[in-house]
Amino acid sequence: MRHRRDAHRTPRAHWLLLALFIGTLASMLGIQGFARHGTGPARTPAPDGPVEETAVSPGDGLGGPVLDLSGPAPQGRGLPARTVALTFDDGPDPRWTPAILDVLRRHRAQATFFVVGSRVLEHPELVRRIRQDGHQLGIHTFSHCDLTAVPTWRRRIEVSLSQSALAAATGATSSLLRPPYSSTPAALTAPAYTTYRELASQGYLTVLADIDSRDWTRPGADAIVRAATPAGTDGAVVLFHDSGGDRSQTVAAVDQLLDVLDARGYRLVTLSDGLRLPSDVTTHPADTATRLRGQALLATYRISSTLTWTLTAFLVPLTVLTLLRAVVVTVIARRHWRLADRRHKVADRRRRSSAGFRPPVSVIIPAYNEAVGIADTVRSMVANDYLDLEVIVVDDGSTDGTADIVEQLGLPEVVVVRQANQGKPAALNHGIAVASADVLVLVDGDTVFEPDTVRHAVQPLCDPAIGAVAGNTKVGNRQGLLGRWQHIEYVQGFNLDRRMYDMLQCMPTVPGAIGAFRREALESVGGVSEDTLAEDTDLTMALCRAGWRVVYAEQARAWTEAPATLSALWRQRYRWSYGTMQAMWKHRHAVVERGAAGRFGRRALPYLPMFQVLLPMLAPVIDLMALYGLLFADGGLVLTSYAGFLAVQFVTTAYAFHLDRERFGPLWTLPLQQIVYRQVMYLVVIQSVVSAVLGSRLRWHKLARTGSAGSALETSTPVGPA
Repeated sequence: MRHRRDAHRTPRAHWLLLALFIGTLASMLGIQGFARHGTGPARTPAPDGPVEETAVSPGDGLGGPVLDLSGPAPQGRGLPARTVALTFDDGPDPRWTPAILDVLRRHRAQATFFVVGSRVLEHPELVRRIRQDGHQLGIHTFSHCDLTAVPTWRRRIEVSLSQSALAAATGATSSLLRPPYSSTPAALTAPAYTTYRELASQGYLTVLADIDSRDWTRPGADAIVRAATPAGTDGAVVLFHDSGGDRSQTVAAVDQLLDVLDARGYRLVTLSDGLRLPSDVTTHPADTATRLRGQALLATYRISSTLTWTLTAFLVPLTVLTLLRAVVVTVIARRHWRLADRRHKVADRRRRSSAGFRPPVSVIIPAYNEAVGIADTVRSMVANDYLDLEVIVVDDGSTDGTADIVEQLGLPEVVVVRQANQGKPAALNHGIAVASADVLVLVDGDTVFEPDTVRHAVQPLCDPAIGAVAGNTKVGNRQGLLGRWQHIEYVQGFNLDRRMYDMLQCMPTVPGAIGAFRREALESVGGVSEDTLAEDTDLTMALCRAGWRVVYAEQARAWTEAPATLSALWRQRYRWSYGTMQAMWKHRHAVVERGAAGRFGRRALPYLPMFQVLLPMLAPVIDLMALYGLLFADGGLVLTSYAGFLAVQFVTTAYAFHLDRERFGPLWTLPLQQIVYRQVMYLVVIQSVVSAVLGSRLRWHKLARTGSAGSALETSTPVGPA
């Protein structure tokens, strides 16, 4: 509620940097997903299945599996008699490609490998070994897509990226291309023929096969050998696969086939040697531009691969940590509820026997331009069932007649104090100085109390070790999606955590809407500090470090007006988040202190940055990884995991509503809260962190009020057990 105009404009450049970072990260993940998970399955058309009308007939001159379609008349070339060119598709593979290379080396045979560009980026050393062993390289597209099923621009990208990857690995490019899902000339369709003509205009020779071993069906090594053996003395281009699955049968079949062919006097050659093509026709040194593109592509792939692996490695422990937190907080909250129930019963017996703790109480309300709701706030204080009560309204330079409204109420228990605008901490300290009681209840100017709130708030102070009591803040304007989302957050997020903090004796915040304090405790820390924007958190941490216990009184309910628009919500949470970071930094030395201060420092301070700063900072990255998994990996697993996470959130939230005696109606908005509201809160934290790192000064923001907290109290009907 501070209103001094001593801060400069919040920097906007970091939003551009954030957008650039998220965009770059998304691009990296997209590259990795496209390269690693976009590769199609290894298979060829079934020879006995339906085949479309062929584009050409044997009489048109298509006489072999190596197609030169660049001229007006198509040409197909085949291998001479007793000559076999073994070809391997879909590699390189770190397990099966070396095994096949070892078999070829033992038999002193040469072959041609049609490599997938994305796998070249993964294993460039294998591509270099293929070439060093004297074998030939061709391209098999970048992602093993069906070239006949994609548009022209995608085909160009597929072959261009493949050539760049090949240039990065070997310094050379190839004009040999085998389209994925192609087989023999007999399976050539009209759409495929049209596509191959288009590729021929770019300088590519399309390589089909005379014999398709169909090793990808894994029928057994013997069956593969029978299918791959040429008839009589015919020459043949034989199709195998060295990647795309378990290729142990392929390795064994190649070993057996080479023995068979050697016994029958066959030569094992590369395609260029078998067709007697000069090497510079099929293999070309990469020009400088292609090589640079290839190196850039390889570097990008390696960075994206490292980034993806790192994020995946972090994703599992972060997910486990989040779920573990939900379970632990819920279990502790249940224990707290049981203990609190016993305390309430004891307090009720004491109250009925007139032996209860009933010290004089001063309620202090700092107010700045609260004309809309200040009357409801003051009336709810006076209407409390607490007898020895004074209400002090400190008008902090309001310009809307706030103080006049209070004075016109004519309530003898209410004192109005006016001061020039100095900010909320100064108004609170002024009210503390004026107050006559030693037990003080600090209240925001937009808050409405229930009739028994003051009594429940001050009861824990009967213990002289307790210096402050945090009340139970309720959202008054919970209509609409935004109101319901904040209502869920207050009940599930704030109050569950406060129960845990109470049990662990490390309460970091007494909310400004409702808090009871011992005057002695406030004086021991010098009153309310102006050092941070979260004066309530700063004050509470100071009390904990001074050795005072701070507890939670869930029955001390106060109804407050939450922001009604996204822009107002953003400003409020930005201030909260930024101020909390300031308070954590200010009290960081509590981590190494002894006694109660050390207990607070080693319990609350690690928890706050972990779950209120670090995890929200990483949340957009986690969401990107989920989208990555949905698009490129196991989408079913991602959806199942999200459903499980949502189920845990729902159960946790429902239990928090049960503890707070709230109706379950708003829970239907929980899935939308996770998708929309959660993202806004994450961006708020990111902006706060960036502002803190840049050393930006942030001003206080005054929210527009509608006075809806009072009407919400009148219509509220708690349900469930007390």
